[in-house]
Parts: sequence; C-alpha cells; structure tokens
Amino acid sequence: MPAEHSGKRAKLTKHLSYEENNPNKIRALIGAFSRFNQLRFHAADGFGYDFLAEQVLRLDPLNPQAAARLVSVFNNWKKFDETHKTKMNDQLQRIVKTPKLSGDVFEIVSKALG
Repeated sequence: MPAEHSGKRAKLTKHLSYEENNPNKIRALIGAFSRFNQLRFHAADGFGYDFLAEQVLRLDPLNPQAAARLVSVFNNWKKFDETHKTKMNDQLQRIVKTPKLSGDVFEIVSKALG
C-alpha cells in the first residue's frame, strides 16, 4: 500500500469525532464516503474500494449488520467500466474468502458476485 493511502486512511478514521465501534459514526463516515463521495470512492487507483473492504472486514466481527450495510455499496459493481469492475470484484473476492465471515456479509457479497 502506498504511503499516501495510509495517510488517507488515518485522516478518515483517526478524527477525534469518529468512534470506530459506534454504528452511527461508522455509517456517517464510511457510508457517506462510499455512497456520496463518488469522485474519491471510485478513484482510479482503487483506494476507495480497498478502504471500504478493509472497514467491512474490521467491522464484521463486531457488528455484522453494519458491515453488511456498508458492503452493499458494491451491489451494482457489474454496471461499471472494466477497470472499476475488476477492482470492485477484487475486493468482493477478498471479502468473501475471509475466514469466519459473518452470514450477513457473506450473503450480501455472494449475491453481488452472482
């Protein structure tokens, strides 16, 4: 991972107002980023997809329902151009292959993959 990406992650999740175990804060930050910041979420380097997958996998053992809600952003991945489809598919594969994945997240991801 390039150093610039770890800096972006730190800025997004290390703010004093962010609480990584509070579902409302997670939805407000991660959900808003992935649903409403289309420019950054769909960045050409795939940072947004990687960041979302990382957050889903971090959150899944703590709050599977919140993780499943977040990962549903990938549901329409097949409608994108080949470059974006490939990067989103890579993250979906990463998530679905994770040991001990919750049923909630597994269901959403496996349906998205078709």
